Amino acid sequence: MKSQKKYHIKKNDTVLVIAGKEQGKSGKVLRIVPKKDRAIVEKLNMVKRHMRPGAHSRQGGILEREAPIHISNLMLLCSKCTDPTRVGYKILEDNRKVRYCKKCNEVIDE
Repeated sequence: MKSQKKYHIKKNDTVLVIAGKEQGKSGKVLRIVPKKDRAIVEKLNMVKRHMRPGAHSRQGGILEREAPIHISNLMLLCSKCTDPTRVGYKILEDNRKVRYCKKCNEVIDE
């Protein structure tokens, strides 16, 4: 059985892009691609795809959609202090492993 990779970013997190052409912009993570260490962020890194009509879409044409961004270029935005932060891990009294903000020391996962 393969072990799953653990990332500092999860689906539905709000992240800030710290490198690349989208640097300084933020958005919500829609999906994580573990095999390539990438994440798809809402409304960021938009590319045009030339799609042929088929079973998925009745009408073809040029569609704009999000392309993956490498996870190392993303930084979590803390919901409490609203700053980009590094992520730490700690184990609570009830033996749950949670992420926490290294700046304000608040638990991110609840």
